[in-house]
Amino acid sequence: MPYEIVRNALLDRLSTFRLPATAAELVSLEEAAALPDLLDTELPVLVLGGGSNTLFVEDFPGRIVINRLRGIDSEIIDRDRVLVTAAAGEDWHELVRWTLDRGLWGMENLAMIPGRVGAAPMQNIGAYGVELAHCLESVEVFDRRTGEIEWLAASECGLDYRDSRFKSADRDRFIILGIRLELMMHGTPVLEYPSLLEELKRNGHSQPDDPRTVAAAVMRVRKRKLPDPAVVPSAGSFFKNPVVDNETARALADRHPELPTWPDKPGQTKLSAGWLVDQLGWRGKSVGGAQVFDRHALVLTNAGGASGRDVLDLARDIKAGVNDRFGIELEPEPVLIGGSL
Repeated sequence: MPYEIVRNALLDRLSTFRLPATAAELVSLEEAAALPDLLDTELPVLVLGGGSNTLFVEDFPGRIVINRLRGIDSEIIDRDRVLVTAAAGEDWHELVRWTLDRGLWGMENLAMIPGRVGAAPMQNIGAYGVELAHCLESVEVFDRRTGEIEWLAASECGLDYRDSRFKSADRDRFIILGIRLELMMHGTPVLEYPSLLEELKRNGHSQPDDPRTVAAAVMRVRKRKLPDPAVVPSAGSFFKNPVVDNETARALADRHPELPTWPDKPGQTKLSAGWLVDQLGWRGKSVGGAQVFDRHALVLTNAGGASGRDVLDLARDIKAGVNDRFGIELEPEPVLIGGSL
């Protein structure tokens, strides 16, 4: 099966941070059947989608496989449920738009998240009160241990807050080829985030009955708060919202009544990482060419000429400051290649 290997490939255009880095080899995956050949190398292998959640701290000494698998299809299960199948190389937002054009509920809060479909289950992406786990039915994977392609039920994927077995426990075992989503022809909007509800009310849609109305509000809010990666290089929110036990959360809330919190799993509370970082005055500040976005404290950007080390140093300074001030350990959302916090 023919494919072209690019050697000493530049990576700055293959991740949304647009940081300078190279890979020893670069090759595109156009058909799943080519995977065994592409993986047949003594070099380390990294599969990359849209690069929206990847930070190259330094050059990658192996082979990068760019996932270019394409295809979207649907199947009606019953009079209210539709099964949508999408290949891992599809653009996530275009998939959301595809479902909205068909009036399907379930993806509307996840509009405008940058990246490819394959990254969605790896990160268990989420926004405005909805996670992929809410509508994921199964994930198609190539198992590097067995050399087989199989479908894993959502319950087998270890989905957690911005995490999954693909990112953590089995990080090097599976390559994601596609996903199946169970979406609804009739749905109830999830409007638990005040900013989203306020945006809908402002436009006369306090009780929206169309998923496109919710998605349009989500996109307006995102455009106000977050930079467009095509214009301002970044990976979106850099830190996860920390999850702590209820006792720790109550103690922090007693000292800082303004701290936004949300119930999480039983006995746990989620804290606003953005609020914690904001209290330290980081907006607009820089380390080298890396900068904290002036409209959102969780977004680290390449303000021009940044290196992966600049971003890592900035993230380390922020993490240390939050830990010193609040006793809270922040964790990064992006996958760090060649470095760690």
